[in-house]
Order: sequence, then structure tokens, then C-alpha cells
Amino acid sequence: MKNIFYALCALALLSSAANANQVSKSQQRYVKKYAKQKNVPDPAQMLLNTDPEPKLSSGFANLYNGKNLDGWIQKGGAHKYEAKGDAIVGTCVPGESNAFLCTERTDYSNFIFSCEIKWEVDGNSGVMFRARVKDEKGKPRVYGPQCEMEGINNARGWSSGIYGEAAGGWIYPLWLEAHKPVRESLKKKGWNRLTIKADGDTVKTWLNGIPSAHWKTTEYKKGFFGLQVHRGKNGIIHFRNIKIKEL
Repeated sequence: MKNIFYALCALALLSSAANANQVSKSQQRYVKKYAKQKNVPDPAQMLLNTDPEPKLSSGFANLYNGKNLDGWIQKGGAHKYEAKGDAIVGTCVPGESNAFLCTERTDYSNFIFSCEIKWEVDGNSGVMFRARVKDEKGKPRVYGPQCEMEGINNARGWSSGIYGEAAGGWIYPLWLEAHKPVRESLKKKGWNRLTIKADGDTVKTWLNGIPSAHWKTTEYKKGFFGLQVHRGKNGIIHFRNIKIKEL
């Protein structure tokens, strides 16, 4: 009887793991929508993040000094970035292309990065990491992996997924049944904590402590961070507690 019990338990675990990699019914339309994007993964092959969020209490350096934007440089469109007390505030300027407030340092490799994000006015945003710049039609273009923060009125729920900015589109969409908890974790009012851990070829993310993405890369090994204000008609996004612990 004991052997039968263990066999049933094993079958239950296998079934659970299989279901975890199924696309949620509410998300199935996106599989077809993004099927032609360069980076889009096969849902059955996606790795799952089951790790607890890293501890954020010690060993971190602040990337924002709380006074001004020293150590940062704006790239891309002419959206507005301001130092306002404990937060950096990005404001969308209609008609401008995507903009990024980037760290002057460009060689961040292995790290735990964390920040908190709040929307004063809804708008698409995100955090570039291990990012780079390339020439695009004679102009510099920020590209690379971005931890997406898609805003508070987007019902899709992919905030903290990974998008290839000017680099092939969605890398890690949050469309699996296993991603349901993180899809439901975004706070429309108040602050949302985004955490990214990059160690060698492994990148994992968390939103408000809930496991999100798990991605492997040998292409993006180091680069800079960039706080995005996406092109659009509106958007005012606050970033605070921006910090890093290098590994």
C-alpha cells in the first residue's frame, strides 16, 4: 500500500508540474498574437521561478542619492525625469519616443537589483538591465532585456515579465497558469516592489515578493540599468528605493 501511495504522490506532482506550464485560458489569445516575435518562448519549455525573493536588507548600495540625478544620464526620447525627494519621477511627453534614465556605469553584471514603482498617472514603463546602446538610423538606441512594468490599467498582467526592448520582443511573457499569482499581484494604488536577480546566465524576477520570470541568457552578460518612460499620451511614474547588491 505504501508503494501505491508514493506512486500516486509522484503522479500528482508530475500532473501539477505539467499544468503549471499550461497557458491560462485568459492568456491564450496572446500566444497567437505574439507567435511571430523573435524571442517568444514555447510555453512548454519555459522555466519557472519558484525561489523566494532575495533578502533586501543588507549589502545594498543606493543608485539614487535622493537629491539630484548625478550618476544618471538620459537616453532616447525627451520625456521628463526629475529628482523629487525620495523618488525619481518620469513624466511622459506626448509625441516623444521611448526614453530611459540610465546609470552612467555600464558594466553591471551579477547583481540583485530592487526598486519600488508607483503610478501617479497610468503609463507603460519598466527597468532595463544589462542594457546596451546600438546605432539605429544614425541615432543611439537603447536595447536589451527589460523588466516590464506595463501600468495599472492593463488587464493582461505581465508586469515583471521580461521584454526584449529593440531586441526581438517578448522574452518571458507571464501567460502560464503558474504565473497567475504574480499576474494578480500588481497594486493599482501605492508602491510595487520589483526585484531582479542576475547571476551568470540566469535571470529571475519578483513582483511584490511573488516569483515571476526565470530566463537563461548567454547573450546579455553586462550593461547598464535604465528607468523607462514609454511613448504615449500620458504617464507619470515614480521610482524609489533604487538599490543594488553586486554578487
